[in-house]
Amino acid sequence: MNDNTILIKNALILSPNNNFENNEQSLLIKGNIISEISEDIDDSNVDKVIDASGKILLPGFINTHTHLSMALFRGLADDLSLDSWLNDHIWPMEANLNGEYCYIGALLGAVELIKSGTTTFSDMYFYMEDVARAVDEAGIRAVLSYGMIDFGDAEKRENEFNENISLFENCNGMANGRIKVFFGPHSPYTASEELLIKVRQLADEYNMGIHIHVSETEKEINDLLDEKGLRPFEYLDKIGFLGPDVVAAHSVWLSDNEIEIIKKNNVKVSHNPCSNMKLASGIAPVSKLIENDICVSIGTDGASSNNNLDLIEELKTASLLQKVSTLDPKALSSDEALAMGTIKGAEALDLDDEIGSIEVGKKADIILIDTNSANMVPNSSNLSSNIIYSANGSNVDTTICDGKILMENKKLVVLDEQEIYEKARKAIEELKKLKEASI
Repeated sequence: MNDNTILIKNALILSPNNNFENNEQSLLIKGNIISEISEDIDDSNVDKVIDASGKILLPGFINTHTHLSMALFRGLADDLSLDSWLNDHIWPMEANLNGEYCYIGALLGAVELIKSGTTTFSDMYFYMEDVARAVDEAGIRAVLSYGMIDFGDAEKRENEFNENISLFENCNGMANGRIKVFFGPHSPYTASEELLIKVRQLADEYNMGIHIHVSETEKEINDLLDEKGLRPFEYLDKIGFLGPDVVAAHSVWLSDNEIEIIKKNNVKVSHNPCSNMKLASGIAPVSKLIENDICVSIGTDGASSNNNLDLIEELKTASLLQKVSTLDPKALSSDEALAMGTIKGAEALDLDDEIGSIEVGKKADIILIDTNSANMVPNSSNLSSNIIYSANGSNVDTTICDGKILMENKKLVVLDEQEIYEKARKAIEELKKLKEASI
């Protein structure tokens, strides 16, 4: 870790749990920690000064559900139901993946995250040690889980545990502590009851979180009702799987009883509105979840079903979707949406003591949004409104993670983006040929 100091001057600071009253402030970073916030900080002994005049400073965004390497599959299979999208297109492509392809896809995704202001993401996929390698090089923060699928096969189940535990042993805490590892059972319809029960036992033993898809589509609910006589959260509650360390992605089709179950177990929900809309999966009852004091964070899902990783766009969509689905213009306000993308994401990943807000003592995961742009003029009277309703990822000027500048003046300083684009284009062409050859 470096011990450099960075002074950001004249910034309008926006944080979900602090009111800086729209006054320009200065913020000092020492090493990877926010060490001081005040109106005037001496810059005489500072290694680098950033003048943030005309810029909004806020915590780096936190994407709590994605499949980063699937950036390679962007636009591969559009305008399809989840069932057809997975079975006919995505799974056949994934059969030809290897570590190098996932590494390239993760680098491509990391470029997009950095350029659109996301500093932390929670990922579930395959070849995750190669994804960890990309995260290390990119300088971002990640929670990684191996997507565990056994379809009731005992031998495959054993392999899935070996993969996830190996990931934990080799990568948890790497990259100066920027990488954390969770268990990643894919879903109640792809993971057997035996796998889910053992995940719960080992998560307690290893003190690991759990990342899982739950209740994404109506078909999933109906299939489980036919098989078990229970809805997904009822089933997971019955087998003792749920707890405050579980992040449930999607959670679209929920009964009132399931909302009570989620609340009782302090399960965290990752809302993925764009993917849910694109796959016609439905609208998650986010406003009702928030009314029940349930932690709801935001995720993009993979770029193959979104088709981008722009979390600002995702937050605007989330807010507008709740307003139109409830016919209440006050539903999911810009302040609530900002919290979903920052402190609630940190809470979901059990990182809220470290990131998610602008506070002295927290890690320096910080972005600057440039307001000198047509879509940001004139400034809103409410900074969160300016970010959630007016901005998009292209307005991000500077991205800092763990005290290190990853992008400044919209230029990446950690990765060669053109080289990554070339490798990604080559990789997807190779994967398409492999898929064709296997048919």
